[in-house]
Amino acid sequence: MLLGTYYNGVEIYREEKVVHARFLVPHRVISTCHAAGGLRDDLTFLYNHQLCEPSGHDRPIHRLISQDPLAYRKVICSRHGLPDRECATLGTAANMRYAAIQQAKSRDLEVVALCTGGVEANAGRAGDPASVYEANGAFERVGKQEHVTHGTINTLLFISRELTPGAMVRAVMTATEAKTAALQELSVNSRYSDGLATGTGTDQIGIAARLHTDTPLTGAGKHCVLGELIGKTVHDAVCAALGLQNGLTPERQRSAVIHLERFGTTGPFFLEKIEEHLNEADAALLRNNFEGVERDPMVVAAVAAIVHLRDKVSWGIIPSSCVPELWATYGGQIAAAVSGDYTRLDAYRQALANKRYAFNNSDLIHLVAHAMALGFRDKWLDPAMEGVSSAD
Repeated sequence: MLLGTYYNGVEIYREEKVVHARFLVPHRVISTCHAAGGLRDDLTFLYNHQLCEPSGHDRPIHRLISQDPLAYRKVICSRHGLPDRECATLGTAANMRYAAIQQAKSRDLEVVALCTGGVEANAGRAGDPASVYEANGAFERVGKQEHVTHGTINTLLFISRELTPGAMVRAVMTATEAKTAALQELSVNSRYSDGLATGTGTDQIGIAARLHTDTPLTGAGKHCVLGELIGKTVHDAVCAALGLQNGLTPERQRSAVIHLERFGTTGPFFLEKIEEHLNEADAALLRNNFEGVERDPMVVAAVAAIVHLRDKVSWGIIPSSCVPELWATYGGQIAAAVSGDYTRLDAYRQALANKRYAFNNSDLIHLVAHAMALGFRDKWLDPAMEGVSSAD
């Protein structure tokens, strides 16, 4: 099915598990394709292929991709009637029906971004520990952590003007920054470290720019209109695709637990840590209402603040010597956000300061759990107890 025709230069189709772009006029392509990657002027198709389900689906074609990418491309093209020698291929586990297309124009310049994406299992941060070392055409396992191959953000980008080879490379940089910006705004956690994700371990990109359109453009950075259009379309397409594929939206990310997951906790574990500071009646009440409490906007804001400050200390912006005051002060804000009573801030702060939580991921989880327990114990005080804090 034809999804759209853009700048009279490219048609985008979706058929079964493939979204492919057919060039109506010559294009220069730069891609991460294993079979026809790099910079090419001789391709007529660029496509994105779903090769498996997103979870627990290991197929022989996975080995074919790395061991014989030309054969993989031939198999897919044969099935869909495409000329394999003229195609650049991107592969993913994402559903092609969730492909998101964004378009932007300025004067005679048009940019179209098409993205698919999933980040639930494979999101990572640049610089995270690697899992394989490549040598002599083979991959050797390194480290203890198993890498995940399902979870990929694939970007197809189409530009109505010719670009110099250098500008093509710069376009890759701008598109990558836009993808990362989307992940930062969505607070996507790395699955391989305690940092925020900048992409996944298997992201791919293909950019096609129309040839023979007068003087080639030389700039695709943020100061150029082309860079602005690339940034906007890729950012919006990535956000839309993740919303469709994973239900990953700003509203879903409004969660204290999600902000804390990268430090080694889960919802049930975190709830258990809170309950350690509550009597059975309060613990039972919290269990029945935990989602509402941990998704309360003020609670999320307070947790996000302490998490952000933790990152600032980790990056060296705030000296680690300030941690005791930071933990107590901003932990007190969490407790007050839960109880709704900011007149108790000083009592909460003192109670948390007395515990002297250290600067490590485990103590951060315990600190926030303690703070939330302090607030929840005060949230429904009997009117006769007004003015009496349960902070300890």
